[in-house]
Order: sequence, then C-alpha cells, then structure tokens
Amino acid sequence: MSDVANIKPHLERRFVDRRVVFWHDPQGQYASVVDSLGLPGVTTLRVANDEYAVKYRLLHEQPADKFLIYRSGPLPAGVGNWLLDLELAYGVFTADRSSLVSEELGLTAEGIDAVVARHEKFFNAGKRVETLKGLLTAEDDVARLRAKMSAVVLGQKEHSLLEIMRTLLVEKSKGQHSKYNALGDLELADFLWLGAASIYGYESTAPSVDDFVLWMFRAALGGFKSDRPGGLQNIQLDFASFRNDRRSQAAMSILAKQASADLNYTASIENATFRDLVADDLFEETDRKIIADLARAVTEQTVTAREVADVVRARQSSVWIDGYRQLYAAIDAAADLLSRLSTIDFTISAFDEGLERYRSDWFRIDQLYRQFTYARRSFEGPNPLDALRDLVEKTYTNKFVYELGNAWQKQVDAATSWQSVVLRSQRLFYGDYVEQLLREDKKAVVIVSDALRYEVADELRSRIRQEDRFNADLEAVLGVLPSYTQLGMAALLPHRTLKHSVDGKTVLADGLPTNGVGPRSKVLEAVGGSAIQAETFRALTADERRDMFKNNRVLYIFHDVIDAIGDKPGTERRVFEAAELALAELVDLVKKTANANATNIFVTADHGFLFQDEALPEQFFLSEKAHGDKILVANKRYVLGHGLKVDDAFATFTAEQLNLDGDIEVQIAKSIHRLKLAGGGTRFVHGGATLQEIVVPVLVINKKRKSDTRLVNVKVLPDTDKITTGQLVVKLFQAEPVSDKVQARVLRAGLYVGETLISNDPPPVLTFDSSSPEQRDRYQSVQLLLNQDANDYNNRAVELRLEELIPNTNQWRVYEKAMFTLKRSFTSDFDF
Repeated sequence: MSDVANIKPHLERRFVDRRVVFWHDPQGQYASVVDSLGLPGVTTLRVANDEYAVKYRLLHEQPADKFLIYRSGPLPAGVGNWLLDLELAYGVFTADRSSLVSEELGLTAEGIDAVVARHEKFFNAGKRVETLKGLLTAEDDVARLRAKMSAVVLGQKEHSLLEIMRTLLVEKSKGQHSKYNALGDLELADFLWLGAASIYGYESTAPSVDDFVLWMFRAALGGFKSDRPGGLQNIQLDFASFRNDRRSQAAMSILAKQASADLNYTASIENATFRDLVADDLFEETDRKIIADLARAVTEQTVTAREVADVVRARQSSVWIDGYRQLYAAIDAAADLLSRLSTIDFTISAFDEGLERYRSDWFRIDQLYRQFTYARRSFEGPNPLDALRDLVEKTYTNKFVYELGNAWQKQVDAATSWQSVVLRSQRLFYGDYVEQLLREDKKAVVIVSDALRYEVADELRSRIRQEDRFNADLEAVLGVLPSYTQLGMAALLPHRTLKHSVDGKTVLADGLPTNGVGPRSKVLEAVGGSAIQAETFRALTADERRDMFKNNRVLYIFHDVIDAIGDKPGTERRVFEAAELALAELVDLVKKTANANATNIFVTADHGFLFQDEALPEQFFLSEKAHGDKILVANKRYVLGHGLKVDDAFATFTAEQLNLDGDIEVQIAKSIHRLKLAGGGTRFVHGGATLQEIVVPVLVINKKRKSDTRLVNVKVLPDTDKITTGQLVVKLFQAEPVSDKVQARVLRAGLYVGETLISNDPPPVLTFDSSSPEQRDRYQSVQLLLNQDANDYNNRAVELRLEELIPNTNQWRVYEKAMFTLKRSFTSDFDF
C-alpha cells in the first residue's frame, strides 16, 4: 500500500475541485514518500506541532494556492485539533484501500467502505472494478452495490434478483455451477439468499440453487399461497417470467422435468381427473395425464364432444402444448366423429338425396377420420391413443364406410343411367366453368389434383379463404365411372366424345389420347390452351409464369401428390400425410397463379378415394372374379370388357349408361368391396361408385382487388376501476366467432404507467380464436401481477393495455386499453 502510483490519481482527482486536501496517516506509513508525489501546482506541508502556522499560511499568506496537508500519528481530539474547522470544510483523505476503492467508485452512501473491505478479493481484480463502475450510479446504496457486484460476477448488466436468479437457473439446467460458485468464492452467495428470503420468502438452513428450484416449484404447486404479508407474489411474478421469457423458457422446462421427478408429481395426480387438471400446466405430466384420461373418456363415451373441444381449447395455452398438440387434435377429431356417428341415419330415398347429403354433411366423417389418423400418426413416441384408435377404426369402417356404402349401393343399383339433377356431370366441367369465361374474353387456370377427395377440398377452401383477397366457393360434380385417373382427367378436358380405346387402356377425347400431360396439352391447343405439370410450373420464375398465362387462354396444371403416394402398396398408409402436403402445395399453386395475373382459378380432381388405415378383413374382398367374353382391364374396384357376365357382386353398366361413347362395358365392385388381384395396395382404392369416390370437388377461386380479411374484435370488460391488491384479474370478450375471413387475434396484456410496465414481464399473451357462435364460449380472463415498479405509483392512474404485434416486426402497438386507479393498502419491498 506504499506505492505512490496507487495514491497519486486519487489525490489528483481531489484537487480538481478543491485547493486544500488534508491527509491523515495515523501509522505514518506514507511518511517516506509523501514528498515525492509530484503533484503539479501543489505544495506539500507536514504538520509538526505547528498547526497555527499552517493555518495562517493557508488562509492569509497564500489564500489562493493549493496545499496537501500531511499529518501522521494520532489526531488531537475535539478542540485540541486546531485544524478541525478546515478539515470539516475540505474533507479528509485516507489512503487505506477501502477508502481508495470507495472513492474510485464514486459512492458516498453509508457502509460502502465496509462492503469494499469485506469483499477485498472482488476488488483486487481491476477488470471487475472497471466493469462495476460502468454499472454504478451515485445514488447506489450498499444493497445495490452488492447486487451490481453479483451481476459483474455473472457477466451481465442486469442486477435485479429476477435477472440474477434467471442466470443461475439457466446454469443449473445445464448441469453447471461455475457462476454460482464464483458468487460463493467472492462472498456474495449469502447476500443472494438474504435477498431471496426477504423478497421471495425463500428460507433455508442450507440454501442452494437446487433447493431453491424445488422450493419454487413446490410453491407453484400450492398456488404461491403463504402466511407472509403479500403472500409469495414476488416469486409468483418472477416464476411467470422465468417460464415465459424466451431467455429461460428452455431452462425452466428442463428444471420442471427434474422437479417433477423429485416431487413425485405423477403419483400425486394419479387419482385426479382431466377435469381437475385442465387449468394446470406446471409439469409436462399434466398433459400426459389429461390426454390419457380424455382419450379413455372418449373411448368409453363418458364425455361429450363439446366438453372435449373445451378441454382441447383450454390446453392450447399450456407451456407444453408443442409436444402434444397433435394428440389433442386427434382426440378432438375422434370425439366429434364418434358423436356424429352415434346419431347418423343412412336412410337414402333417392340417388340425388345421397349425393346431396354427402356433400353437405356426411363428408365431415371422412374429414374427421383423416384428421384423427393424421394427427395421431404425427405424434412421435409411445402412442397413448391406441385404444381410441381401435374404436375409431372399427366405428368408421363398420358404421360409416360399410353401412353408407351398402345404403348408397341400393341407389346405384337402381340407376339406369349415370346422371344427377343436383350434381352436374364431371364431363360438363369445361363447358360449365371454363368455356363461359373464354366466351367473355376472360382467361382461366384449372388445377387438377389427382385424388383430391371432396373432404380434403373443403379444408383447402378454408385455407384459401384465409388468404387475404382470396375467395373460394366449393361446389361438386358427379364423377365419371369408373372413377379412375385416365377417365377422370379426360372428362375435365374440352371434348364432345369420350371413349376408351379398343384395348381399354387409353381414354380418347374426340379421338385424341389423353394419357399424360403432353397429350392433354394437345387437346387443349384446340381452345388456345396448354397443360403443365405442377412441379414444372412451380419451378418457373415469376416472369415465366406470367408469360405462360399471357400466352394461353386456359392453362391446366396437373398436380399429383395424394394419388402418387396412396396408389402404391409401400406408401399407401401415408396417404393422409400426402393430403396434408397436397393442401400446402395447392395453396402455394393458387397464390403463384394469382401472382401470374390469373383471377379465375379452379381446383378440381379426377376422382376421390376410399381409405382405411387398418388392414382390411377378408369380407371386404370379393371371392368372385369378373367373367365375360373378353376382359380388357381388371382393377381392384372395376373391370372393363365385352360381354361381361352379370353378377350380384358387381354393378354392371354399358358405355351408354355411363354417358361414354364406344361399346366397352363396365363392372364396378359393389359398395366398398375390392377384387382380389395381385400387386397394388388394398387400403387406398378408387375406381368404384361410393360417394367418397364420385363426389368430385370443384373449387371456384377468385382474387379480389381489396383486402377482405380482418382480425377478430376483442373487448375489455373490467369489473372494477381500482386495483387494491397485488394482482388484477380482467375479463376479455371475443366479440364474434372466428371464420375464414375473421381471423384469430393474438394480444398481450400489461399494466402501464406511461411507458413503465408494472405487471408481469414478459406480458402474458392470449389467443382469441374461438369459432363458437355461443357468446359464453368466447370469454377469457387474464391475471396480471404487480411488479416491483408498482410501489412507486400508488394512488396513481394505471393503464391496462392490450397490444398486438405489428406485422413483420418485433414491435407492439396498442389495440385496446382501460384505465384503473392503483390503491393498495401496503407495498412490498422489491429492492435488491
């Protein structure tokens, strides 16, 4: 401590704003170096029982000069110190390390020297001290000094208990402890736990991060209830921040899994029901328990589809939802499917009635079955829905596919010709939809998606309508028989005659072959059009797509995903995954054609399909084979030939009955039955006459000039205009159901004074996406906990803000607000 270089800068800083500095050195430890300091413009005087002379010189002989008055040895007490008045006026410098460091920090609060002395090891590192100085303000007291020292040790700028604990929790989640050990090594761990005790209410005879984690989760399990004034509101607030802030979300998930095991949480909820747990998302095991119980209740039919939908909607806000979203979706679809099938009536009195009921209602069963199967199969890991899957498969196959197939087959058997009043023929598609536009000198794009079943097209309609400025209406046509690709594709092209080639392997439109994009393009040349594969069209540049549309009156785009995957035995079970891919690709295709200046766009299909995920039992296959004078083509669902022998297992048609030219006869396996043939799959089939195969969708899509989508409206419904406790619960109302054009709104809620957030940080985020027409289903409540800044604003006006994210930014704007007055009877000490 006798190094002149260490002392000189401190003295120089003192002389910046004063002309006299008194230096007390009771031990005389600097007596030998005081004259060698070399302070510019400063005269050094040693006090040697000549206090009066020193005083006279300072005040009378040289009143404008600078002096360093050095005094060693013990100081005279009281009035015995003749220089006391000057020392009080100018201050006294001491060269002990604590005083020097305190002065360097620029802090004057009581007790600063003691902190510096106690944490000598911390202050021995110059780099730490320099970093600390960058965080300090002149008003910092002892507590804030230690807090900011802790922040320096942890390598961060934030010094609140929230941010210090967040760092330690993240470290703990990684199985590391070096930062916490550093706090202990520098004697700051005790200060941390004193703060945790006073602010959070955490007390332990042997505090540690591990122990704190268990205490915190145990407090959360108990609803943060406590006998201490204000309860455990501070840790409740910070716990929400730990869980919701992206900086610590992943860490808290890891810690929650560890805490769940340590607290034996699974055993504690063994006897709870999904109804008991629906509002709890503390541990991942909660979602597993809810899913298992909910699936069991749906299987046992002890819960309504409405209640299942409510539970599923409530669980969407769970912090664990990303891992279980598909399972909830599967359960929701299964409950709806089983509920609908429990009251369904397949009485069909006429051919047209069957078509109408399928396109308006019954198709939903196929849709729900697809959504259930896809969602269930999307979950990775041991599947808790196996029993539910068995029930859905059995009910869907036996109650729906089989019974509907048999009921509908009676109408097929009674039909003398393949035509309908309610559905126009697929063969009339070009004339009904495209030709009229061309007559008006307009252009059209037709996207033909192979095996796009009607129920899939219904979902596509919704997705397209959700796009801004896009409108889509779903219609249907009666598909041709047999319902297979070549005939269905040909039927969609412009033509007067449609027939099979002599060998039955090719379909001819006006005598031209249609087996492939090239031949179909030749057919379209007659009307100023052409055809292209979807993948080729998508690979074009935007300018190339615009040129293609400009150079054609009508453009057919052929898309093949569902049939390409479903019609192969090795991949047929992935047909619903293919449907999901097709939906995404078709939305993209529609947008790309619209960007190529197309305003009239149609999406249709060549045929639908039948599919059951479970292997089919023997009774679904015909034991008989088709017989006739000549069998040209034999497929799992149909036969083409001449002189076909009439058989009760088949529906037999002449070409004329099917509105086809030529003399080839057709036999269709009745209902949902398949022919036993080598090769190919059995779960995914088409070519027959079931409603799923022959109700063919036509989506009529237009792009508008003006925006036509908006977000749903939300209102604040406060019960009071005062906040009298540490929290505020506010009711929020979604004013209307969401739909394709009225879309979900995501808002965050917070309490503000000016721009100061005085509640949960980050603010809780709420999604308003209810499609229920019932008002009672569209209420939500948000709980806001006051933070440490709220204490500064008691008896002040407070603003509740609902904010929404500005599109394509990370900025939020105010959507709705309400005013409250903060009137708390007490405040909590949040200082650390």
